[in-house]
Amino acid sequence: MTDLEKLEESPASDIVAWAVRTFGNSFGISNSFQKEDMILVDLASRAGGPFRVFTLDTGRLHEETYRMMKTVRERYGIAVEATFPDRDAVERMTVERGPNLFYGSVEARKLCCEVRKVRPLERKLAEFRAWATGLRREQTQARADIRKVEEAAGRIKLNPLADWTGAQVEEYTRAHDVPVHPLYARGFASIGCAPCTRAIEAGESERAGRWWWEQGGPRECGIHFAPDGSVSRSAPAKDA
Repeated sequence: MTDLEKLEESPASDIVAWAVRTFGNSFGISNSFQKEDMILVDLASRAGGPFRVFTLDTGRLHEETYRMMKTVRERYGIAVEATFPDRDAVERMTVERGPNLFYGSVEARKLCCEVRKVRPLERKLAEFRAWATGLRREQTQARADIRKVEEAAGRIKLNPLADWTGAQVEEYTRAHDVPVHPLYARGFASIGCAPCTRAIEAGESERAGRWWWEQGGPRECGIHFAPDGSVSRSAPAKDA
């Protein structure tokens, strides 16, 4: 059994500590400031070594999300690295399709996610040998089979919380006083761009507040999974 195979059976704290110890500043945590992402930052800070935190600033984020960037700096002493989409690509897209093109069709929404999120992530990942996400198997059917450790496009992707339940997320957050995004108090369960995210109603699934106007289909943007629910592999960025 290889070291990576052994990690598949390890608890989240051990996986994160291994990444900090092994990769240092070549290890990045992708942070949209949801509870899972904040737990990863907290775990990494306890590992006692260097690491980096980055976020995708699409230009359409909630104001509360920007406040969370300041909170991370104040609590953990970490400057969150904001990664932006290509300005020319955004300008071409909005001129041709309008600023809120995503409401028009699934195809248009996928294009917006591609320009504002997928391509910037691909460029950012070139700086890392390993990166971590807060994906959990119970979040959606598309995520039900994710592994804790994956190798793709020449780097290691870690999903240390893959086997965590929502109850475990809440328990860790309370026990360690991990900062919580203010939108959770307003009924949000999944937080992304402001025009594309809403609070959920009682009985709705955790991802029901993402692109809620679309009927059926996976609620994915293409960062981790293609919008059809298949696994998305990082590839060289391309122009719009």
